[in-house]
Amino acid sequence: MSEDQPDRKQSGFKDKTRVGEARERLLDAVAPHDRTEEVPLASADGRVLAEEVVAARNVPHYPRAAMDGYAVRAEDTFGASDRSPEVLGRAREMAPRSAVRVHTGSELPAGADAVVMIEQVDEFGDDVEVFDAVAEGENVAPVGEDVEEGQHLYDAGHRLRPSDLGLLKSVGVDTVAVRERPTVGVVPTGEELVQSDPDSGEVVETNGLTVSRYVERWAGRATYRDVVTDDPDALRAAIQRDLTKDVVVTTGGSSVGERDLLPEVVADLGEILFHGVALKPGHPVAVGVVEETPVVMLPGYPVACIINAVQFLRPALKAVGGLPRNGFPTTEARLDRKIRSEPGIRTFARVQLGEDDDGEATATPTRASGSGVLSSVALADGWVEVPEGREGIPEGETVSVQDWEWSA
Repeated sequence: MSEDQPDRKQSGFKDKTRVGEARERLLDAVAPHDRTEEVPLASADGRVLAEEVVAARNVPHYPRAAMDGYAVRAEDTFGASDRSPEVLGRAREMAPRSAVRVHTGSELPAGADAVVMIEQVDEFGDDVEVFDAVAEGENVAPVGEDVEEGQHLYDAGHRLRPSDLGLLKSVGVDTVAVRERPTVGVVPTGEELVQSDPDSGEVVETNGLTVSRYVERWAGRATYRDVVTDDPDALRAAIQRDLTKDVVVTTGGSSVGERDLLPEVVADLGEILFHGVALKPGHPVAVGVVEETPVVMLPGYPVACIINAVQFLRPALKAVGGLPRNGFPTTEARLDRKIRSEPGIRTFARVQLGEDDDGEATATPTRASGSGVLSSVALADGWVEVPEGREGIPEGETVSVQDWEWSA
């Protein structure tokens, strides 16, 4: 540990870094990787383009009928009306004073330049009566109406959506060059952790599983490691093993207790960017850098772990993977019970959404405190973020409930 880094074992968390400043320090230490790969189009949903995409062909690549009806020469319908319809001969190929049956999307016959809607004709024998004149090009989708050959479609850095995949397929794209997904080593720590059937004093390991699944949801690729005990040499080896990853994330051992060894281990291997953040629940979070690899040390209490993963690991992954830092979908709701918070601390209050008798959305805090109560997150619909400058939110105020759980 360097001389200018405080001894947290002695001082605790008297001086906590604000959330915004902590995130800036982290992002300043994160650089986007430059690895790319080709993937089949059907597997590219959610991936980030590594290069721009230009249309290789027109869509449609032939003039097509935009309506069910009859393809005609527009000049043959001039003067047609309900009282004085034009009579055209039904044919398989276009000729003067003829009409060819077409369906929406079918190719316009050579020689035709318009389509009369089926609702505007009467069929009898070998002829059709046209009751509405059409102009040249009417009810016709011309070549390139949707996409023109050579048209710029997407820039590098665009995150592909299902609608994008459909458009790319329509212009003949089978594979796309995308950025590789960021790799993350997920290391749960704690000598009390077991995977199942806990004895007295033991705890089932959940944080590593939860965080690794969030990594996958946030467009990363997680390697979920076995539990590492609270031993400096074992922790050091676990971190060094995953320095080939883009990010290392640990769970547990990030506070200032006797068994909270990770910040010291990371400080010995590299540099601590911050340790202790002014947020609740979960202030004992730390972030360091070892050999240019960010190491995110999440608290061991499940709620604190999840909140800090959302606040720090998620933006780190987006920065490494070149993903846009989109916000969370929100629901405006009336708070039906006061939320308490401490000035100077950013508070994340878990809430459940409901409706009052008038059908208006309501938000009910699920638990005011308890960073170890995993069910308070798993059974919540989102959380309300109380900024540092407020001392709680009174009952009846309209709040924005962040639906962070379903946000990529």
